[in-house]
Formats: sequence, C-alpha cells, structure tokens
Amino acid sequence: MRSLFPVTDLTKSASGAEHPSGPLTDREWSLDELAEAYAYPAGTLWLRANMVSTLDGAAQHDGRSQGISCASDMRIFGTLRGLADVVIAGAETVRLEGYRPARAREAFAARRAAAGQGPAPAVAVVTGSMDLDFSLPLFTEPLVPTLVVTGSGAPADRIEAARKAGAEVVIAGEGARVDPVRVVRELADRGLRRQLTEGGPRLLGQFVAAGVLDELCLTISPMLTAGDAQRIAGGPGVAVPERFFLASLLEEAGFLFTRYRRTDS
Repeated sequence: MRSLFPVTDLTKSASGAEHPSGPLTDREWSLDELAEAYAYPAGTLWLRANMVSTLDGAAQHDGRSQGISCASDMRIFGTLRGLADVVIAGAETVRLEGYRPARAREAFAARRAAAGQGPAPAVAVVTGSMDLDFSLPLFTEPLVPTLVVTGSGAPADRIEAARKAGAEVVIAGEGARVDPVRVVRELADRGLRRQLTEGGPRLLGQFVAAGVLDELCLTISPMLTAGDAQRIAGGPGVAVPERFFLASLLEEAGFLFTRYRRTDS
C-alpha cells in the first residue's frame, strides 16, 4: 500500500523519532514498517477495532467481509493481529467468518518476544448464550487458550463444555448480558492490554456506545453493493456523536486504509 498524502504519524516510529527509511510515500510498505505505523501506545490499555466498509456503508457482502476486502487489507489485518495481545469477536462473527486460532507469524516473532507477548494473540469470543461449537479448532487447537466471555447467567452445561474443550471462561456481565466495559477490564486484568476487536457490528456498536473504543482502523472499499447489509457498528445509538481524529491514511488501488483515534485518547 502507498501513502495518499503526507501524514506526520506515518513518517515516524512509535517512539516519535524519524523513521530510518524516511517518509513512506509512493512505495510498498514492508510488514515491519506497518508494524511501526500501527504500534500500540506504550504502557496503556488500548482497544482498537479493525473493520471494512464499502462506499455505501456495507460491512459485508453475502454475509461475510471477504468479498469487499483485498490483499492489502488482509496484510493490515495480519499486522494488527501480529501486534495484539487478544482478538475480540462476537459469536456470530466467529460462526460466519469461520474463525480459527490465531497463528504465530515469524515476521512478528521478535517484536512480540521483546514486548513480553506470547507467540500469537488469544482469541476472545463474546457470547451471552454460549451457542458455540466447542469441537472446532478455535477451542481445541489454539496456541494459547481461547477465552469465552459471557454473563453470570450463562448455561452451566455450556460453561462446562467450554472448559472441557480447553477454553477459559470469563464472566463479564450479569445474567445473559455481557457488559462491554467489563469485557475490556476483565481481559486487561489477565494481562491482555493490547486489544483488537474485529466485530461484528453488534459487538462494535456496544463498545462504541460504552465509550471504550480508543481507535478505529477502517478500510474503505471502492465498491457499491446496495441491499440491506449491516453497517460496521449496530445496536443502540449514542446521545452525542463521539469525535475521532484521523491519525493516518494509506491508499492502494482505490482502497483507503484509515486509522482514527478518539480525541481524548
């Protein structure tokens, strides 16, 4: 991917120093440069989202995001996962997108080791009903145990099934409701402070409404789909729209790769 226009953030490392390669305009970015550009702020709890949307606001096509994505979008997807402690996803997204365990990637091994991270991020599945297939590799074959985040009223037999499959059950809400604020805090209490959510729209909407989203990495796909596909965030609206500022912008083949941060983050 290539820079669309100069943005100060994109020519500096995470520490704020001039990037050793100089301005990253008009050429292909390496994975290491992407990792520098998307580095988490040091020493803080940080929740970022990674989503893709068409020009007319569709977050999916035929129920999945793959049809509106591209190869460079997947490179950023892999980079964000390579930097995260935990990937948070709603149960419906896990089912529709066929989630598998996050894999260790050699390109990020040294960076993760230096940051005190394991070889791959954990995956945390948020579900009130526990309607999940615990025989899938996501639960039986991860490098690090998958977390199932649910409420205190989740069915006891489903909790037991999750634990038998090797998953760690995290209680982050009362009754059948999962509290998005508690999700963030419970994961942070387990040392998972570099947080990445990949949706779906309902879960992202809950994080937005709760005021806990620090950053949105949004790929704008140069496609129009019409129809009634979901937006990137759904559910109850906020009383006053929250303002985010543009932190970086890349472009390739008409796809825009934006990164927005909350103004008070």
